[in-house]
Amino acid sequence: MRWLVSILEAPLVRSFAEAIHLLPWIVRVQNALSATNAQYPFLAYGTDWLAFAHVVLAVLFIGPYRDPVRNKWIITFGLIACGGVIPLALIAGHIRGIPLPWRLIDCSFGVFGAIPLVRCGVLVKELEQKETVAQI
Repeated sequence: MRWLVSILEAPLVRSFAEAIHLLPWIVRVQNALSATNAQYPFLAYGTDWLAFAHVVLAVLFIGPYRDPVRNKWIITFGLIACGGVIPLALIAGHIRGIPLPWRLIDCSFGVFGAIPLVRCGVLVKELEQKETVAQI
């Protein structure tokens, strides 16, 4: 975070970073992390679990890669998860005091994550139809 703050405080970037409220927010996050880590370092353990969850979810999608028709439910699961990002970001972000522009950026992960999943869903349906025709 110190590195990011130093970049945002650079003369070429500072006025823009302040205008969009990025610099004050990142400084606030840096201060919070520094204070929290100094007194409660065990809270960072949650980020370890968050990283683990990302790895587990990535491994989950090996199924559709290997056998798309049989594992099409994983694509649906991914779409449901993408949809869940939006209310979570808007509700929990509001409760936690996250600025609206940042909450919208978080929502965009659900939107942009759904795009390849929808395309994969279409391709899996086509593959499923071809397999059905081939069996007849």
